[in-house]
Amino acid sequence: MMPDGTIHYALIAFLAIALLVAAITDIRSRKIENRLVLAVAVVAPAFWWASGVSLWPGVAMQIGFALVVFAILYAIWSFGLIGGGDIKLLTAIALWTTPVPFLQMLMVMALAGGVLSIIFAILHFKRKRSDRIQVPYGVAITVGGLWMVANTMLTDVAATAAV
Repeated sequence: MMPDGTIHYALIAFLAIALLVAAITDIRSRKIENRLVLAVAVVAPAFWWASGVSLWPGVAMQIGFALVVFAILYAIWSFGLIGGGDIKLLTAIALWTTPVPFLQMLMVMALAGGVLSIIFAILHFKRKRSDRIQVPYGVAITVGGLWMVANTMLTDVAATAAV
């Protein structure tokens, strides 16, 4: 079923705003708030409904996909390569999308994260600091997430215009 109506787009706007808040709080405190991640996860079922996702197999696949994302990211976290807030935010985002757009989002996120890491490394060394570089990766997640949101909206608009 093709999404129509303002509820669908309002929920997409909610996700975009939540991502921006995640980036800002990660820059300020190097932490992504649990209540923000919880809000993203809790609102996902409303997005499914507004998007016309079927209970079976649609919703089951969304939840299953998010669980797979969590399991993979948890394994990466166990090696100290990703933060807990990043895992939670990416898992919550996985509730809003399907595997292909999510993987595309991860590629954009990785590119943004690489640029961000280089910038923070340069700043770190310019300040002659010897502690560990702390990159607010929520910013990279936000860049990837906003790219995914924009891509989703453009796809929806193009599909609606074609009808």
